[in-house]
Amino acid sequence: MCHISNWKEVRAESEDFSHTENDICTECGENIFFDENRGLVVCEECGLVQSEKHIDRGPEWRAFDADQKKKRTRTGAPMTYMIHDKGLSTMIDWKNRDIFGKEIPAKLRGQIYRLRKWQSRIRVSDATERNLTFALSELDRMASNLDLQKNLRECSAKIYRDAVEAHLIRGRSIEGVAAASLYAACRMYKVPRTLNEIAEVARVDKKEIGRSFRFISKELILNLNPTKPIDFLTRFISELELTPKCQKMAKIIIRIAEERGLTSGRGPTGVCAAAIYAACILTNERRTQRKIARVSCVTEVTVRNRFSELVENLNLGISLKKSHK
Repeated sequence: MCHISNWKEVRAESEDFSHTENDICTECGENIFFDENRGLVVCEECGLVQSEKHIDRGPEWRAFDADQKKKRTRTGAPMTYMIHDKGLSTMIDWKNRDIFGKEIPAKLRGQIYRLRKWQSRIRVSDATERNLTFALSELDRMASNLDLQKNLRECSAKIYRDAVEAHLIRGRSIEGVAAASLYAACRMYKVPRTLNEIAEVARVDKKEIGRSFRFISKELILNLNPTKPIDFLTRFISELELTPKCQKMAKIIIRIAEERGLTSGRGPTGVCAAAIYAACILTNERRTQRKIARVSCVTEVTVRNRFSELVENLNLGISLKKSHK
C-alpha cells in the first residue's frame, strides 16, 4: 500500500465517486471513496490507498435521462417476495403490442393468446405455488387498501412464506394467515394498524386473525413487542388536524402515564385517544369525544373511562365536571 500526498486534488479531479459508508480506513477509521479515473479506493482523511485496480461492477453505458436508462438497461425487474416465483419467471404482457409498440397482426393474436394462457399455467405448477399465488395477491390487496409501504409488504410476504415452509397453514384459512402476516409486519415495522383495521380490509373476522397471529408469532418466534399508545399518536393527530403543540402535550401525558403504570392492561388506542382529548382541553383545541373515538376506532365510553383515569391519577389541572360539559 502507498500514500497519496495530493489526495484532495485526486478527489477534485474525479467527476463522480461513490461513498461507501460501511467501509472505513484501516488506519484512521474515516470513510473511504472510489476514484473512478484511477480505479483506486482511497481514504478521505489520510489518503491511504485501500485497493488498486478496483473493478467497476456498474454498466458500461451512461444515461442522461430516464428514457435512455430504460432503453439501455438489459436487466429485468428486481426479485420480490410478493410474487410466488419471486419474479424470476418470464411474463407475457396482456397488451397486443410488440417490442416497438406496434400492434400485433390479427393472424398472430390467437397464437399469442395461447402462449399467454400456457405461460400462466406453467408458472403455477403445484399446490404450494397455487397457495402462494392466492395468498400474496390477498396480501397486496389488503396492503393497498391500508396504503402500506413496499418494504412492509415484502416483510409480510416473507413471514407468510416462512409459515408455509413450516407447514403452519394446515387447518387454517389462507386469508386468516395472510392477514395475520400483514399485522405481524405492521408490528415489526411499528406501523400503527389495529386488528380492527386489518379485519375491515380482510375477508375474515377479527378473532380468526388474532388466533392466526398468536399461532404464527409463537411458532416462528417473531418476538414482537407490545404496541404502545405513542405509536398511534402521530397518525391520530394528523387525522384530527391538530397542531404540533397539542401533539407535544399529548406525548408528555402518555409518557407520564407510562411511568405511573396507567397504560398496563389498557388498550393502546384508548389511552392514546384519552391523552389527545386531555391535550385538546389544555391547548384549547376542542375536539369532541365522538370524533376522537371515531378516528381511534374505540367507543366514546372507552375514551371517557381512560380520560377519567388520567385526570384522577395525573395532576393535569382539568376538572372532570367542566370537561364533560
